[in-house]
Parts: sequence; structure tokens; C-alpha cells
Amino acid sequence: MGFTDFFKRKQPKYDTTNIRVTDLDVGFVFDYDLSSWEVQAKYEYDWGDNYFSKEYKINNGSKTLFLSVEEDDELYLSVSQKLKVRQIGTQVHDDLMRLQKAPDSFEYEGKKYFLEKEAPGYFNEKARNEDWVEFISWNYEDESGNFLVCIEQWDEKEFEASSGKFIQEFEISNILPK
Repeated sequence: MGFTDFFKRKQPKYDTTNIRVTDLDVGFVFDYDLSSWEVQAKYEYDWGDNYFSKEYKINNGSKTLFLSVEEDDELYLSVSQKLKVRQIGTQVHDDLMRLQKAPDSFEYEGKKYFLEKEAPGYFNEKARNEDWVEFISWNYEDESGNFLVCIEQWDEKEFEASSGKFIQEFEISNILPK
């Protein structure tokens, strides 16, 4: 590697004077909800038809959340936390296990959630360069459109869930690279 090649490789892939949430990577730090968060892991999802989204595992020292970033005509952001499928309700869990199908709606923490999208896709943990893993995702939103629940099926009887809310880009500030 020549001297000029060394400096070319160190150039970031983003505007260093205007770092956006779409530029996040492992080790970045930012402010959200009156706390500083560090990006601990980066994940990528392939939804087919050349449509990809990213998710970041973030931690503020006492809590771990997941920040989802999707760009499709506009920017969609959400923060969520993992939960056990049974927490959504035993009927939801039973339907998933018995019928291998997610329900059209359910109630969780006093809100009614409706199925917005069923999406088969592929998952890749970028930090480990693992092979892509196939899964199915069911995305739900409450009546206000502000809160969400996601259920994912990874294997015949392996399900994961998360709940969270949609946020705006301005809610994430002071982004600093590693």
C-alpha cells in the first residue's frame, strides 16, 4: 500500500461537518432522550427488490435499545427494546406456535396494535460478516401510528419481539464518530 493509498482509505464515507443518523456506525456516540448513547453493533436487513434497512444496538450505560433506520422516499426512525413474545399475550404466542402465523391485531400495554406489514427478509450482522439469515417480520402499529411492535420468526418455533416508538431525526443530536 502506497503513501497516498493510506490516506485515501481513512476518508469517512460521510460529511464530517454534518453527520446524520444515516451515517452511524459501531463506536459512534450521540444524544437521545436526555442521555448519551453508544452504537455497539450494526445490523443490516435485505427486504428484496434492492431495499435495505439498518438497525443499531445502542447503550447508554444502563439500558440497551435498538435504533432502526429506513430510507424509502423519506427517513423512518424508531427505537425499540426486546421483549418476550409471551409479554404480548399468551394468545399471540399460542397462535405463532400452533398456526405459524401472526394475528391481525392484539392489545399490548393498553394499546391496540394492528398488522401493518408482513415482510420476509434476510438479516446480516455487519460486525461479524456472517452469512445472511432468512426470517419473517410482522410489523404492528397502534391506532395513533406512534408506537410499534415487531414480531420476527427465525426458525419454525423461534420467535422474537420488540416494542418501541417512532422518532424524528432531530431527536438524535451531537453525533460523534468513533
